[in-house]
Amino acid sequence: MNWSTYIKNFQSYLKIERGLSKNTIENYSFDIERLRLFLDQNNIEVSPIKIEEETIQQFIYAVSSQVNARSQARIISGLKSFFSYLIFEDFREDNPLELIETPRMARKLPDTLSVIEIDSLISAIDLATNEGERNRAMLETLYGCGLRVSELVELKISDLYFEEGFLKVTGKGNKQRFVPIGDLAQKYIGFYKNGIRLHVNIKKGFEDTLFLNRRGGQLTRAMIFTIIKNLAVKVELRKKISPHTFRHSFATHLLENGADLRSIQLMLGHESITTTEIYVHLDRKFLAKVVNEFHPRK
Repeated sequence: MNWSTYIKNFQSYLKIERGLSKNTIENYSFDIERLRLFLDQNNIEVSPIKIEEETIQQFIYAVSSQVNARSQARIISGLKSFFSYLIFEDFREDNPLELIETPRMARKLPDTLSVIEIDSLISAIDLATNEGERNRAMLETLYGCGLRVSELVELKISDLYFEEGFLKVTGKGNKQRFVPIGDLAQKYIGFYKNGIRLHVNIKKGFEDTLFLNRRGGQLTRAMIFTIIKNLAVKVELRKKISPHTFRHSFATHLLENGADLRSIQLMLGHESITTTEIYVHLDRKFLAKVVNEFHPRK
């Protein structure tokens, strides 16, 4: 088999066996294609089952001058997964990246918005347009439920359990979780769903999709980024924000107001509590307040 066949089989494995999203599979594939391009450019003829650590090291060295440490770490991780798959399928006995270290990176703390800043952004939405009602409902849902942008655009009407106060969210790896939704987000979703969405000419296949674009199809992630970026410009917010900023703010504000980390982990859909711990980027005054309030020797 050639590289293309191995890559195609790996893609099928990621989709069927691992249940990974299309975006994640594309990222894995891009990293492998990058290695294959390096081999072609350097006239190195070797198959995935014969390639050795020395050749991989040459590739990593070449890549290190083109990308930052974070991207380099992602490439190494993707290739490790690919060769682990080849071992799993008995195509080879060792992983040529086993001894290759991932570059160390300082953990980047996420930006957050204050409640005042979030209110300002939402208040800047032009509600005179149909898209305005939709955008207000989307931002209230992003912040009120801590969703990923992909989870927001894929949200279905059948995922709304308002009587119980929950949304059913499909996250990474098609894993589902139930997330509480507050009265405010429910109210604005209701305004949009019952007042605006009813008049949209919906494309076939998107009848159950909650948030629709002007043409009656599913919104793209890029469109959500653009909406938020334009609002930030409108209110002269001097922070670099994205849909994920609302998710970070959701977690941080819950933590600052006394929510426990385990509950936040479940709501965010994190596999590991260590991923959730990145949100513990609170100032020292708040930490001192926690000790003074809860420690028995205060």
